[in-house]
Amino acid sequence: MKKFFAAVLIGLFVAAPAFAVNRDNVGCGLGSMLMQDKDGLLWEIMATSTNGTSGNQTFGITSGTLGCEKPANFAKREQLDRFVADNMDALAVDIAMGEGETLGALAELAEVDENRRGDFFAALQGNFDKIYPDGKVAGTQVVDQITEILAHI
Repeated sequence: MKKFFAAVLIGLFVAAPAFAVNRDNVGCGLGSMLMQDKDGLLWEIMATSTNGTSGNQTFGITSGTLGCEKPANFAKREQLDRFVADNMDALAVDIAMGEGETLGALAELAEVDENRRGDFFAALQGNFDKIYPDGKVAGTQVVDQITEILAHI
């Protein structure tokens, strides 16, 4: 069995340059950066393994580092979470009324088209009890409900 694995490894080393594949195969992360000048299947496997096993690819994606791009939706969600946490009471009042400055700012952050804002405000007002089920609701739960409602408008 050891001889078989040794033969496979030797075969990979010999054949790797013949399998030079597009660098987009390995994704972003520390492994991609360390192996960026290397060609061949073996180097791509090593880069992919390094990216996946050390958890650095996840860090790179969420932080926008290590050659990764931070997703726009993640950044938008982060802004919404912060805004709602800072404005929980004022937002609750505006949602209950179906209008207001805080609700307008929320719509702006959530990138709701101006033509759809009336529907958005009405949908939030109609689902107030779902968005704010009690006085102990967390801001992230409020954002979860708002984004769910927004997806159905």
